[in-house]
Amino acid sequence: MRNLLFLLLLVSFQLSAQLNIGYQRPVEEIASLLEAPLTPYVTFSPDNNWMVLLDRSDYPSIEELSRPELRIAGLRINPENFGRSRGAYLVGIKLKSLIDKKDFEISGLPQPLLISDYHFSPDSKKLAFLQNFGDRIELWVVDMASKSASKITDRKINNVFTDSFNWLSDSEQIIFTAVPADLKPVPAKSRVPKGPVIEENLGKQAPSRTYQDLLENPYDEELFDYYGSSEVIIKKIGGTEATIGPKALYVSADPSPDGKMLMMEVIHKPYSYLVPYYRFPQKISITDLSGKLIKDIIDIPLTDNIPNGFNAVQTGPRNHGWRNDQPATIYWVEAQDGGNPKTEAAIRDKVYQLPFPFTNKPTEIISLPLRYAGIQWAKEDVAFVYETWRSDRKLRVYQLNPGTQTKKVIIDRSTEDAYNDPGSFVTTTNKYGRDVVQVNQDNVVLLNGRGSSPEGDMPFLDKMNLRTGAKERVWQCVAPYYERVVNVISDKKIAFVTSRESQTETPNYFIRTVGGKEVTQLTNFAHPYPQLKDVKKEVLHYKRGDGVDLTVNMYLPPGYKKEDGPLPAIVWAYPREFKSVEAASQVTGSPYAFTRISSGGVLFWVTRGYAVLDDAAMPIVGEGDTEPNDTYIPQLVSSAKAVIDYTAGLNIVDPNRVGIGGHSYGAFMTANLLAHSDLFKAGIARSGAYNRTLTPFGFQAEERTYWEAPEIYYEMSPFSYANKVNEPILMIHGEADNNSGTFPIQSERFYNAIKGHGGTARFVKLPYESHGYRAKESLLHMLWEMDNWLEKYVKKAEGSVGGAKKITIER
Repeated sequence: MRNLLFLLLLVSFQLSAQLNIGYQRPVEEIASLLEAPLTPYVTFSPDNNWMVLLDRSDYPSIEELSRPELRIAGLRINPENFGRSRGAYLVGIKLKSLIDKKDFEISGLPQPLLISDYHFSPDSKKLAFLQNFGDRIELWVVDMASKSASKITDRKINNVFTDSFNWLSDSEQIIFTAVPADLKPVPAKSRVPKGPVIEENLGKQAPSRTYQDLLENPYDEELFDYYGSSEVIIKKIGGTEATIGPKALYVSADPSPDGKMLMMEVIHKPYSYLVPYYRFPQKISITDLSGKLIKDIIDIPLTDNIPNGFNAVQTGPRNHGWRNDQPATIYWVEAQDGGNPKTEAAIRDKVYQLPFPFTNKPTEIISLPLRYAGIQWAKEDVAFVYETWRSDRKLRVYQLNPGTQTKKVIIDRSTEDAYNDPGSFVTTTNKYGRDVVQVNQDNVVLLNGRGSSPEGDMPFLDKMNLRTGAKERVWQCVAPYYERVVNVISDKKIAFVTSRESQTETPNYFIRTVGGKEVTQLTNFAHPYPQLKDVKKEVLHYKRGDGVDLTVNMYLPPGYKKEDGPLPAIVWAYPREFKSVEAASQVTGSPYAFTRISSGGVLFWVTRGYAVLDDAAMPIVGEGDTEPNDTYIPQLVSSAKAVIDYTAGLNIVDPNRVGIGGHSYGAFMTANLLAHSDLFKAGIARSGAYNRTLTPFGFQAEERTYWEAPEIYYEMSPFSYANKVNEPILMIHGEADNNSGTFPIQSERFYNAIKGHGGTARFVKLPYESHGYRAKESLLHMLWEMDNWLEKYVKKAEGSVGGAKKITIER
């Protein structure tokens, strides 16, 4: 009897248990791919004489990730050095001359090198960067002539907010935000509260998405003030430095293009416990370089009442900035519809400008029937203004003469139509050190495009005459390579640098000239994963049951032959919404792209004998007045069935041994497919949201609120159908996920719901990890979990797989 009781207890423990096993390491085939060296990141000097090769850091350790972190006001702060926490650093830097192609080392670099940001001076003679230490952040400068680095100030940098340093146009002075000189001890937290935390709304509509890491109490406000406060410093390289203005919460201190003034953006109270810092009240003013006030531009109030919807914006002036092509002219945008996309309006936005001395009446330079989406300055009489409208995926680009306010539409297309994307304007650095669209003396611009087509992406470079609108293709990628323009280094001969790769060749950099046959190779990076050289990649084209064209990137193990028989498979995907079947059917991506390993991807399992079906198309289409999510479930199941049927029909994939997985919205997809179909043997869902009522003011591409479409929220929530999840599901979630909508409680509650109905589930919570996982121990353990799950429930699975489950949805 005692032995029987012991066995019952043991079985009970095995059926539902909390396991503490420590961090695990996957098999070496997988671990070695994660630990492969990363190829350098590349950037160029403004004069295009230098190519800078920057080594990227390996994954941080869990010890590094577990260091103190302050999560307030939508920020994650390292309280030990007044910077952002969880930084990705550059750990090596080398120079290559694009003139004589020689390589150079830099002397005097700090050790260990941990660069978090960098900017070239406008004249390209200096390269400034932020060097991170445990207790401080320093500002360093590389002198390009001597190839040597040196620290330029003893002041500690405050990098809590972005844009903490900027060059002036003379290339001799630099502006930065420093930790206050009179820094006092960190405010102490009282054990005794001063009173309750109270929030109140007096009839004002103030919808907001589910932001995380917000202020929660008065002590959080004290910490925000303490770590966010800085002093603005002006430093002459090799000379003096001075403080500009009082201590404040400077979000930005942006020099005017002529280098004579600063646009100061300062956050102030009252704060909010419902929105992040960038929606707190913010005062914008112009000062001279001594801090003397020239003009108060605006004091933007707390923006916690923006209407719901993707094209909703705040009322009043917004998006202030300097015109990059003028010495000192500011511009901004103002909504004409109250910022509400549901309000009928012939004009949605107007753009204004005001030149120094800022005493005249502002000039309206353009009115827009859609929502303002950005502006690119070129020269005095040429700018390009973008407008969009989310509901019908409309995008327009105007060529504008800011002086005469004349405009013409030069691009008018759907944002979903990749085949007709003309590309992006090629930019250059002007005399002020600012990015502007490159326009030559003949009024010709260059367009750098992705080149999406039914054959895949074939990047191109076009010339476009702004007077006539005529276009000419001057270069295009040629198979069997995927090659794209990364920098135009001369507009006279049109010389440019490309990144070229193939399925088996590592991306490397080359110089080309339009019309020239000579190609100069700049780098020779080695293949980081030689064990994957014989992996076969193919882009498969197939149809869904309703006729929508689909694609998937299929990777097969080295040496695999069809006569070896069908393989177990893992499908990895991320659904996307479309407003037309034509757009949903378009092909994106290149069949010639290099096989890259991403720590969050699934290519690892090609080394374990699986067919990897990566980036499987899962389009959700809603044409006309129909929203895509109105038929989310049947379209999702149909797309999943199509990829299995097609690859099984090729006798490559065993339809009875297929797993499904995804991250974030892909995890949401995975849970829904397990709940609403019997197509897969198991699923892997990472950092997902499973109960849409916890994101009631919209999610992903869904604009409707829960109260406007409660049945959609219910039907799309796999939590609603947890009792139907009868295949094994592995859920992984970062304990400190700060992505809007994917609180860890989403996985906790979904796991409990499945467990409560007797399902097979495993829930892994990764300490200190956010929405994307970073620590090496976390990533290795994640891969170990996924590998064990696939081996146990997919590769060694038995039995047949069916189709869609019969679930009746009543409305």
